[in-house]
Amino acid sequence: MAQRMPEIRALAQLLGRYREPDSTRGVLELAVTAVPLLVIWALTWNAFDNGYWLGLLLEVPAAGLLVRLFMIQHDCGHGSFFRSRVVNDWVGRAIGVVTLTPYDYWRHNHAHHHASSGNLDHRGLGDIDTLTVREFLAQSRWRRMLYRLYRHPMVMFGVGPSYLFILKHRLPVGRMRGGWKPWLSTMGTNAAIAVLVAAMIRLVGYGPFLLVHLPIIILAASIGVWLFYVQHQFEDTYWSHDEGWSFHEAALHGSSHYHLPTVLRWFTANIGIHHIHHLSSRIPCYRLPDVLRDHPQLAGVGRMTLLQSLRSVPLVLWDEERLRLVSFAEVRARSMPDLPVIADCCNL
Repeated sequence: MAQRMPEIRALAQLLGRYREPDSTRGVLELAVTAVPLLVIWALTWNAFDNGYWLGLLLEVPAAGLLVRLFMIQHDCGHGSFFRSRVVNDWVGRAIGVVTLTPYDYWRHNHAHHHASSGNLDHRGLGDIDTLTVREFLAQSRWRRMLYRLYRHPMVMFGVGPSYLFILKHRLPVGRMRGGWKPWLSTMGTNAAIAVLVAAMIRLVGYGPFLLVHLPIIILAASIGVWLFYVQHQFEDTYWSHDEGWSFHEAALHGSSHYHLPTVLRWFTANIGIHHIHHLSSRIPCYRLPDVLRDHPQLAGVGRMTLLQSLRSVPLVLWDEERLRLVSFAEVRARSMPDLPVIADCCNL
């Protein structure tokens, strides 16, 4: 459903009435996420006495709850989860210790993502690296191979997420000249993580801690990156250069409506309603369904089901002529027919 710019701006203003947080609801949402996570973590640790595989089964809902906790931290970063900015910030910082994400540093990068999403002239901070077809073809063979490796599913959703949350978040990479705030956020989070990990190891032992918590972290990280990926990396997404870029159009048409089953919508805190989130990021996650209920015409904008989202994985380059994402195979067929077949390792 294409919409003209004045209509999108009017819609953004209309959504203002959904922006008011309900602090009581926020406390409830936090409680029904954090308490079950603690309970399942304890049950998982105890389950290992009856067999490792039973414990692994329990780690799946635990990872889902950790993802939901990250989404609450995400809303705190937007100042939308509680009424008080101070409460948002300190709850976000506390959650960041559990999600291995330095809250203030991440919030800054994420704000940049919202301010420049879909802008080809402002890529590289808080988003998935995406080249245009022209840029890709202009690079050396070695740099093309590196980009293909980066966009390979095993890297993007396997190795990459673990590296991001476990290692990259330990230093304010890319913000070395940002003053003392990125360092304070990151090092303060690292210190709190060290204390928490030491306490957990003292409680259950080094080996059991790794067997229980590491798989939860790895699975949750992969789920989180997958969600972020499909929210912007789909065939008819929106990209434009500065002169033609529009914040409102990028928000509504450059973000998907990831229509998940009810259970998964709960575990992901409605983040799949991403086009509305980008259009008005101050709407709390628990009020996003209200928008679709009151404005059902928006449900079809950028709608993508779980099955349909799998088709977005091979789409890795922005075609500025056809205004859509394309795969390496499409580019090779059109522009690089002599490209070695071995390069298909990076396609699904």
